[in-house]
Amino acid sequence: MKLKFYNTLSRSLEDFEPIVPGTARMYTCGPTVYNFAHIGNFRAYTFEDILRRTLEYFGYKVTQVMNLTDVDDKTIRDSKAANLPLDTFTRKYKNAFFDDIKTLKIESAEVYPAATGHIPEMIDLINKLMEKGFAYKASDGCVYFSISKFEKYGQLARIDRDNQRDGVRISNDEYAKDAVGDFALWKAWDADDGDVAWDSPWGKGRPGWHIECSAMSMKYLGDSFDIHTGGVDNMFPHHEDEIAQSEAVTGKKWVNYWLHCEHLMVGNTKMSKSLGNFYTLRDLLDKGWSGREIRWVLIGAHYRKKLNFTFEALKLARETLGKFDEFFKRLRTVKNDGDGASAAQIVADAETAFASAMADDLNISMALAALFDLMRNINRLADENKLDRTGAEAALAAFRKFDTVIGCLEVDTVREDAAIPAEVTALAEARAIARKEKNWAESDRLRDEIAKLGYAVKDAPGNVWQLHKL
Repeated sequence: MKLKFYNTLSRSLEDFEPIVPGTARMYTCGPTVYNFAHIGNFRAYTFEDILRRTLEYFGYKVTQVMNLTDVDDKTIRDSKAANLPLDTFTRKYKNAFFDDIKTLKIESAEVYPAATGHIPEMIDLINKLMEKGFAYKASDGCVYFSISKFEKYGQLARIDRDNQRDGVRISNDEYAKDAVGDFALWKAWDADDGDVAWDSPWGKGRPGWHIECSAMSMKYLGDSFDIHTGGVDNMFPHHEDEIAQSEAVTGKKWVNYWLHCEHLMVGNTKMSKSLGNFYTLRDLLDKGWSGREIRWVLIGAHYRKKLNFTFEALKLARETLGKFDEFFKRLRTVKNDGDGASAAQIVADAETAFASAMADDLNISMALAALFDLMRNINRLADENKLDRTGAEAALAAFRKFDTVIGCLEVDTVREDAAIPAEVTALAEARAIARKEKNWAESDRLRDEIAKLGYAVKDAPGNVWQLHKL
């Protein structure tokens, strides 16, 4: 079965043809470690994890490089505000990032290069760009890439070259699409940088953000590699600038497939601290949600569509995963002898549907539909007493295989309270309404009713609740 991906570069669906057969080399944009990663970041990281797992599902040997941006405008600004050395400041958020991806069952990349550990490679790359005439040192002491010298500039983001303004220089790491101009490869030191600086042929300073990724990806993946991913907000200027400087140095096509995921929204609104809808992973864990529930929500929409994150979606995730838990528990209890013939075709059809969906540009919605269809059809066999132990094991094996991609079914995890009775859930929901209306007497009464049925309800901020078996 052929894998197909939507290539942002061509704006079309293309067959995946790796440079080296049987292998997939990819670079995924990692965190800028100046704060805890938020759920918008993790929407991108879980998409990249699904991509990696899908490549492995189809037999590819994956080499993934994910950078850690530990020197840029933001990290310097916030480390100074915290009155901490840059390395001390960023180490906290690097460690937090690795804890968070473990919570979300995101597979580890092969290499996590930090920008501060690759300054010599960046200096070497800039030297080559200057030798080839693509870069120049300006009167402000910075080294810039001359976009007029690279004819294909704008190919990824579809920039209108005719309306570019010659001579415009941009030293900021991030800038708007209408601010097209020569971008900084090396930034001359100034007082705002404090003690963050390295020696270079152009004087004391630090690298620009864009050159970091080119240098690190080329060190570990070579002059050309298969896949580069990131959020749509990275397409310009970051990815566009990466292409220009990389291809200017080598004269080769740098990346064959560009995959970009859309934004995460919260309550159909852009996430913002000022709106009170900004959440880190840790915020959600503190509210009582689990990593697997959060992951289920984050992977639930196709990566090229906006994902609307809500607490209702988390509640549905808890309910859905609970149903899967109960289903797996049921399959483990099947004792009837037999050859599995009644389930064989059902399982085979589900495996084909799942593979076809994931091969079609990671069509997660159709892949999840295959899971639900398999659960429904196998449950029907069990209800009709037509499911034997062999068939049950075949179904469990299929779900284990699916979970190498999905990553949160946890087929063989035994949970005592996997399925909470609907009556208990209804009482908990009624109690949440009573609390919202500040009807404390009714809230207490419903809590006692829940306890009589053998469950305790735990409250968290935001009128969120979680049930536990007593």
